[in-house]
Amino acid sequence: MFVDRVRIWARGGKGGNGCSSFRREKFVPKGGPDGGDGGNGGSVVVKVNPHLNNLTHLKYKPHHFADKGQHGKGSDRTGRKGKPKTIEIPPGTVILRLPAPKDSIERSVPFEMGEQIADMTESEKEFVLCRGGRGGRGNAQFKTPQDKAPKYCEPGADGEYGQYAFELKSIADVGLVGYPNAGKSSLLRHLSAASPKVAPYPFTTLSPVVGIIEDETKNRFSMADIPGLIEGASEGVGLGHDFLRHIERCSLLVFVIDMSGLEGRNPLDDFAQLRKEIRSYDASLAEREFLIAANKVDLEQSQEQLKPFKQRLAKYTVIPISTETGEGTEALVEQLFERLKVHQTKEPESTEATPHE
Repeated sequence: MFVDRVRIWARGGKGGNGCSSFRREKFVPKGGPDGGDGGNGGSVVVKVNPHLNNLTHLKYKPHHFADKGQHGKGSDRTGRKGKPKTIEIPPGTVILRLPAPKDSIERSVPFEMGEQIADMTESEKEFVLCRGGRGGRGNAQFKTPQDKAPKYCEPGADGEYGQYAFELKSIADVGLVGYPNAGKSSLLRHLSAASPKVAPYPFTTLSPVVGIIEDETKNRFSMADIPGLIEGASEGVGLGHDFLRHIERCSLLVFVIDMSGLEGRNPLDDFAQLRKEIRSYDASLAEREFLIAANKVDLEQSQEQLKPFKQRLAKYTVIPISTETGEGTEALVEQLFERLKVHQTKEPESTEATPHE
């Protein structure tokens, strides 16, 4: 099971109470206050684990509470600190702070209401989600020349508490976009060691898959395949909309278009509809640089569609390929390496947006 969105509740540990105590020993008159401080509560810490690729381990464990600090003791003994609670997440996870529910019944605050507080992209990176409460001071801390025997001590402070959402956005250089059965999974299988499911029916891909493409000089880039988009995806129709966030980080997009028309669709209409759905989801994605992989050119029907398709979209880079025979896939990979190399040398401000068709 692939899980890329979870909701959790986290609480930092409560600080231990300070101690009110006085030193009482034989032959030691006027020992004075010796109450120790309480220990600080543990914090809830989020840490990036590069060996994880989804959030399944958090789906059925929504509550994460750190340990409390121990109370202070006499003889100026400070309470032990509470142990921190560590939550491991995969690279590319975004952390959102959700607003507190209005009442105890309304617990499921929509993810869309969350405020982003961290973007965890670096391996082993840590982020303190909820800080533990400070331990209270013992009465020894309140001794003054005016009050040499204070009885007052502080209670420990509560730890931070909140409701949070984790959203995974896969880290990939290239994102594959296309209709179901357009050949995205087959292309990823052909180019990398990834093994997404391939079958002759729609929505074979049920979760994003990331593969690594490498050339002879050991240069490499990552490619993400998301479930196919259909008309109305930006409004939640089909599966692709739920996973479009996984191409938000991609530097390049590859539109995989089925040129055969065997699914009863026109390739030009497919491309226009895919662009529309992406624009509706996120306008910045529509401005992302892209290539078009005209797939299934090994079929006779595809050859009839290919020429008018390339003529109509002459201002874009269209690369005819066949995931069945491997035709054109080397040219596609070469083009991707070139584009990515140029993209990496550009400053973000100087990146030119690809015009709408």
